[in-house]
Amino acid sequence: MSIPAIEPIGGFTPLQPLQIDSDVTAVRGAAGPQGVSGPQSVAGTSFGSLLADKIEGLEAMNDRTDDLAVQATTGDLQNIHDYTIAAAETQMTTQLTVAMRNKAVEAFTEIMRTPIG
Repeated sequence: MSIPAIEPIGGFTPLQPLQIDSDVTAVRGAAGPQGVSGPQSVAGTSFGSLLADKIEGLEAMNDRTDDLAVQATTGDLQNIHDYTIAAAETQMTTQLTVAMRNKAVEAFTEIMRTPIG
């Protein structure tokens, strides 16, 4: 008994490589020589350094918001909406970061509960 080969339908190849484009890094292809292998992406940025950069960006955003709050309190800030926008952006970014951390901890806990064998 033989199994017939899968033929492309209308130019569509059944197992096309994954293509994801983002502003941080571009990952093209499946796992292997052209794709992602290990903890580094095609661009060479490791997940740990990417995470550290984003945390530093959040800290910088928080520092900017604090500076604008001091300026608003002392009366040196010309446009109060600058502080309001910065505070809202910082709050949303912090909430997103905390939610991502919670999901990562939840996933780790679930993995640790998985029985082996």
